[in-house]
Amino acid sequence: MHYITAQKIHDGNGWLPEGTTLEIHNDGTIEALLDSPVDDTVYYDGILCPGFVNVHCHLELSHMRGVAAEGTGLMDFLRNIPQHRNSFSDEEKKEARHNAFEAMIANGIVAVGDIANTADTTDLRAQDRMHFQTFIEALGFNAAGAHRAFEYATNTWSEFAGQKSGRHQLRQAIVPHAPYSVSSTLFRMIDAHQPGVVMSIHNQESEEENKFYARKEGKVRELLHLLGIDDGHFTPTGRPSLESYLQWLSSKRPYIFVHNTYSNIEDINCAKAHTGEAHWCLCPNANMYIERRLPDINTFIDANANICIGTDSLASNHGLSVLAELQTIDMHFPHIGWKTLLRWGTLNGAKALQLQDTVGTFAEGKRPGVVHIIEPGSKHAQLKKLF
Repeated sequence: MHYITAQKIHDGNGWLPEGTTLEIHNDGTIEALLDSPVDDTVYYDGILCPGFVNVHCHLELSHMRGVAAEGTGLMDFLRNIPQHRNSFSDEEKKEARHNAFEAMIANGIVAVGDIANTADTTDLRAQDRMHFQTFIEALGFNAAGAHRAFEYATNTWSEFAGQKSGRHQLRQAIVPHAPYSVSSTLFRMIDAHQPGVVMSIHNQESEEENKFYARKEGKVRELLHLLGIDDGHFTPTGRPSLESYLQWLSSKRPYIFVHNTYSNIEDINCAKAHTGEAHWCLCPNANMYIERRLPDINTFIDANANICIGTDSLASNHGLSVLAELQTIDMHFPHIGWKTLLRWGTLNGAKALQLQDTVGTFAEGKRPGVVHIIEPGSKHAQLKKLF
């Protein structure tokens, strides 16, 4: 049994009373939260908090670190990815994703919402070292190819579904990639696959997405034409993308809207009206890498939105660290404070991935991981995973 305490302990919800001591089994299970230290209690300077939850990550793109230039905008970034993602050997891809996975573990991440276009990351899930909610993306804006696109996604889903879980939960779901890459027909097929299961989607990462849905113009249309994708079936809605595509999706499931760089209060209210459980995943370092812009986070706070954190991929980021994402938010929005930021990186992420009964908070019987952080708001911040 281990007994640990610190200057400050954040339990996933907020700060615990001074002197609170965690009683922890060797396997990391929380036995009890004690009111005060006991004999053999180990004291840590700084902060203890539960393990982080990375709600949105593309581990299979880890080999593309540095391939895409920074600040080019989303459409140029998307043009770059398919051109280069297969310019690497299988061994290079495997080594990169395994190194990225080890880095995530060292960065205190205990659960991930991992985006997959292939079954490459089954080898990481098989290690049984992290909870995985794998989101298998279906892509296909041409309505005529919807059945073929969905069949490819279901075949990939089957490879993940065939894995047996151990101590860590392994889940999988087919989800739409983004509004500009999925036809209304494919949206409906995806929605019917696993009713009620959490759905993730890249949302309003670029203003071009809204332009395309409203008026069928701009760089999204240029990208589709460049890729040889026929958009003749698509009729502009005159409305933003989120309001447009939600009509093809069930209201009886949780949603994770990812990036939201150009989302506004009308979009937030639209999602709330559609579903009883909307989660807004922010990936600030990827937003800065690609668009040089952050979401209007104050608007999300004022709307009492459920905010959680993702890292995106090494194709659009310099690392896979939830703490680094929180530091970027703290730099630009210092009034938010670490009580709230740590909740976004732990409990809120666990709720988004439907893992709140397993990770996200210090509670008896849970095995949420324990992270030790010194000076999180400083460029000299230190992080160590204890359990």
